This record gives sequence, C-alpha cells and structure tokens, in this order.
Amino acid sequence: MKIKNIHISYFLILFVAIIGYAQNDAIQGYKIDGDEVVFTFDTRDYNLVTNLNGYKKDFRDIDIDEVLVAGEFNNWSKKSWRMTKVDENKYELRKEIKEFNDKFTWEFKFVINNIYWAEPSKDELNSVPVKEGWYDLEVYNLRMFTAYPDKEGNLTFTLNGFKDADKVVLSGTFNLWDDKAFEMFKTKTGWELSLNIKPGEYEYKFIVDGQWIHDPKNLDKRMNEYEGYNSIIDIKSKETFLLKGNLDAQKVILSGRFNNWSEDEYRMIKTETGWEYTVKLSGGKHHYKFIVDGEWVVDPNNPVKEYDYGGNINSVRMVK
Repeated sequence: MKIKNIHISYFLILFVAIIGYAQNDAIQGYKIDGDEVVFTFDTRDYNLVTNLNGYKKDFRDIDIDEVLVAGEFNNWSKKSWRMTKVDENKYELRKEIKEFNDKFTWEFKFVINNIYWAEPSKDELNSVPVKEGWYDLEVYNLRMFTAYPDKEGNLTFTLNGFKDADKVVLSGTFNLWDDKAFEMFKTKTGWELSLNIKPGEYEYKFIVDGQWIHDPKNLDKRMNEYEGYNSIIDIKSKETFLLKGNLDAQKVILSGRFNNWSEDEYRMIKTETGWEYTVKLSGGKHHYKFIVDGEWVVDPNNPVKEYDYGGNINSVRMVK
C-alpha cells in the first residue's frame, strides 16, 4: 500500500508508482473534501425521474426549480437539505462530516421540485436497488461510503502478482464488506486502488476472481468468524496540539491516553506564541492534558472536556 500524509503503524509500505487511471469518475453524487461531504447533482448524469406515485418520467420533460438531498442521514427529508446552483448543470451542498454518525454507508437520492426523485443508473458504481415500496419498480438509490475510490486519495492498496486474474475487488469494514463496489485496477506488477478514507482501524481482504484472500504483505491480521483471517490497517492522522502563552515555562509535556499518560515522552516545542507538538493519532476520541513545569492543566482553548473513570477532567480531541 502507498500512504499519503497518513501513517500505518504495523508494517512497511512498498512504494508503487500510480499509473494514469480515472477513479474520480467512479462515484456519483458526492465527494469528501477535507472535513466536509460535498453533494453534487449534475443534470447530465440523469435520464429518468420517478414521481411520488412511483411513475417514471423522462428527465428532459421537467423544469428544475430546486434540488434537495434526501437520505438515511436526514430521515429522507424532502425539505431540509436544499442545494445551491453553481452553474448551468450543477447543484452543490456542503455538510460537515461531524453531522453524520459512525455508520459506514448511507443511501441517498436527489429530489427535484419536491416531487421527483432523480433516478441513477443501475450501472453506477455506488447505486443500489431500492428494496421496499415504489410499486415494485426497478429504481435505485445512491450509496455514500465512509471511504471511496479517488486517484488523489490518501491511501493506496496494492496486491502484487495475480496477473492472470480477470477481476480483483477490495472489500472491508470501510464499505461493509461489499464484494463489487471497489474494483481494483491492473498495473505492471499486480493490482491497486487508491481510496480517500478517514483515520481509523479497518479490516479488509482482496477478492481475486471470487476468492477471498488476506493481504499477503501485511503481517497484521485477525481471525474472523469463518476461521480465516482479515488483514488490519490502522490509518492515523497528524494532529498538532497547541498551548498558547506560558512563555515563562521551562518545560511543557503533552500527555494523554495515546501515550499512556507519559510525563516525559512528548516534550512540546516552544514557539513565539506558546508551545506545540504534533503526533499521529488513530480515528476516535482522545483524552489529553498539558504538564506545565510539573502542573497538570486542561487545554484552556478547547471547550470540549470529559471526566475519566477516575473522576479527573480531561480535554478531548476528536479525530475523524
């Protein structure tokens, strides 16, 4: 695997050059941009709409007044998530990732004029058939993953060899073990796929012409319920902790659950305005404090605090 601006703590990554394949066009309807989910509706991507009575209609026969995003994340509301028109064909809506819970996938659709549901093609990589209602018509929702294929993504999975295979798929907890969506691309040395993926620990496998295998180059693995093994990857994010002021202090230590509350390991660096230290953290919640010349203090510039099991108040850093 190849890592960009993140860290895998368990094994060495062999650098493999990316060949020029277009992954950005594989996912329809959204992208993840930093801390935001960006929903994008392009009129050129659709041929049909379905009205609220379940009847299909040609997309060209309607005049668009407004477009909204409706999905599992907002209880399929046809009123609240209104999109902004950005050019002749495109509409956009940005939402912070923190507005979504920790579920790995969500189904969604675009609503036009509060009457019509835009119908994605069944051939889209992230389309999924609607299982209930709609009068047994063949209609589809779009699906949003925590991770998604992106040639500029922060992590590249590689599988060397298997040159005679017809198809290799990447599957894991980041896409609810979907066995079709994340199809890999053939390279000179094997197969690869770049993902845009949030920090966290994930399990994964490769599916080579229908056969599930763990990553032969990753020694970190966990037994699954089928008496086989899943490979494990821990994706970390660079997090910089800042303590403003305290310029008269002789020594400031960053201590937290991530370093077993060490009192000397993470010695912070003095700057013109205070102190700072950068550490790589897994996704999730992290409790921490500063030790200023031996005195334990919470982060005065972070309003998020929690009690620990010992009744102590700690500052909290969320990594997503």
